[in-house]
Amino acid sequence: MNKEQQTQAITGMVEQIIADDPSYFLVGLQIRPTHNIKVYLDADGGVSIDRCVSYNRLIYKQIEASGIFPTGEFSLEVSSPGLGEPLKMHRQYLKNMGRPVEVTLVDGSQVSGVLKEANAELIQVETEKGKGKKKVIELKEIPFSQVKTTKILIVFS
Repeated sequence: MNKEQQTQAITGMVEQIIADDPSYFLVGLQIRPTHNIKVYLDADGGVSIDRCVSYNRLIYKQIEASGIFPTGEFSLEVSSPGLGEPLKMHRQYLKNMGRPVEVTLVDGSQVSGVLKEANAELIQVETEKGKGKKKVIELKEIPFSQVKTTKILIVFS
């Protein structure tokens, strides 16, 4: 079984396991040459460590039983994508509306502001320029075709 087939098989297993809780969704899956499998899950209300541990056990048992890795040598990590990772799915944009973001466009320019809206075609980011009486608030509409990456900004007050 090649890497692509392994990825498809494990993706199917993960999606079947998390189907019991519709708030959870698969963001990504990686298989390294050392058979280290990384599963990235997200949820509308955030991902708990306990749930990652639970899913890890269920997924591990299914992979082991399937014989995808005939030698039985593989490792599995189940986690959320992490704050530093770019948003990959539309559902992540919806989950993070109202949060500060940094959007890198395909032309290399960046837009920072608050994610106000996300639909199938574009996102809206509220930006601020200036301070006090010279403060200007602008709502920028950015088509997904122009978005290279979007990252959540962590703001310490």
